[in-house]
Amino acid sequence: MAKLGEGDPRWIVEDRPDATNVNNWHWSEKNASGWSKEKLKELLEGVILKKEGLGDVSLTKLSKCDGEATANNRKGKLIFFFEWVLTIDWTCTLDDADAAEAKGTIEIPNLSEENEPHELDVNVTITAGGSSAEAVKTFLRKDGTKQIQDKLGQYMVALREEFAQDLILPTSQNKKSVRKSKTPITSTASTVKTNDTLVHSTTMSLNNVSLGSKVDVRDLSLQHTFKCRVGELYNVFTVTEMVAAFTRNSVKMDVSKGGKFELFGGNIMGNFVKLEAEKQIVQTWRFKSWPDGHYSTVTLDMKEGDDSTELFLTQTNIPASDYERTKEGWRTYYWESIKRTFGFGATLM
Repeated sequence: MAKLGEGDPRWIVEDRPDATNVNNWHWSEKNASGWSKEKLKELLEGVILKKEGLGDVSLTKLSKCDGEATANNRKGKLIFFFEWVLTIDWTCTLDDADAAEAKGTIEIPNLSEENEPHELDVNVTITAGGSSAEAVKTFLRKDGTKQIQDKLGQYMVALREEFAQDLILPTSQNKKSVRKSKTPITSTASTVKTNDTLVHSTTMSLNNVSLGSKVDVRDLSLQHTFKCRVGELYNVFTVTEMVAAFTRNSVKMDVSKGGKFELFGGNIMGNFVKLEAEKQIVQTWRFKSWPDGHYSTVTLDMKEGDDSTELFLTQTNIPASDYERTKEGWRTYYWESIKRTFGFGATLM
């Protein structure tokens, strides 16, 4: 199972002869935290800031690097999220002063995608060096700040141009044509039992699919436990603000029978078929890339226990080519994200 932060591409659709050329519409995400820490260390440690008549100021160590970073491909566009709090140790051999060496720290509390390099705060403190060290502090606050901001700007550029290169996937140049067909629906079925999933595989020719090609479909069953009340879990799927919170993306929802919804920037869409408060939600559900007119049916059943709520998901009529991506998407972008966002993995008190 792919875990958030391991950098595995998720919910990615490649160009296929039986579907729309999505041109990187579906998102992938890479955890950039480890790379970022190494890059920031490379850019900052060992930097020498020179001031005539003062002595060289050396940035000796990136002593604190707290935060995280991710790079995302959504709709063929690269989007970055990062937030860091940095502390850099510095020393300066004083040319003419009452102390041989000045020492201190530089803190950058707001390195994030929301700020341009020139907007980053650079806070300087002195830990040793006597009164003469004040001149070093003044230099770092003025001339040194610009040089440090430039280095952090280089990190932002490298995150986009170096780290995220493989997030935009190549698209197929040789697309096969797909013939239209008026073949009536026929099916052959087989059932396979796995550890936590019951898979029902059916081959169908769909009259309502404009491409008219044969679509191999499968059914999915999943069960998951959330440490919350059943009403809270029901709200997660029906309150727009809560859906936007755990999907971290734009959401459109008309929570009523027959109402439409669009999630993940329109990459997932469908309609509400049935809404039974704190018990069951039934939806038609599709990826934007699926053949025109092809929908799966998602049923979410909820049952509250003593200290948790069980969620039972069944999804029928999934194109077999998207089965693994769909299954992994429920686990990664729904179950794990819901628990992480709302704390539903913690024990109820």
